Amino acid sequence: MTARCRVFAHSNALLVSHICNVLNAAGIPAELHNMTLGGGAGELPLGDCEPEVWVAAHNAERAERLVRDALSGEGDSQCDWQCKRCGEYLEGVFTTCWRCGAMRPD
Repeated sequence: MTARCRVFAHSNALLVSHICNVLNAAGIPAELHNMTLGGGAGELPLGDCEPEVWVAAHNAERAERLVRDALSGEGDSQCDWQCKRCGEYLEGVFTTCWRCGAMRPD
């Protein structure tokens, strides 16, 4: 079994889902936890009820960096790029070529 780490938690389930989507789009498999425990707040400790995003431990450092970028808006200003594999031109918001599936070079 692979060790897992929590990389993000927040009371806003939409924000937590967005962060999970950002990580998945960047090629980091992420899982949502505690998405339905909000109703238990008060009966359970608040920290145990917040929606969370978890990743494999070996992806934690990169995931935390992507979370920081997503929350600060820094990742939104990526330059357009051309896929090295198939030559397709893509907007900077895309990390994967829609035509051939190749990842954008860092």
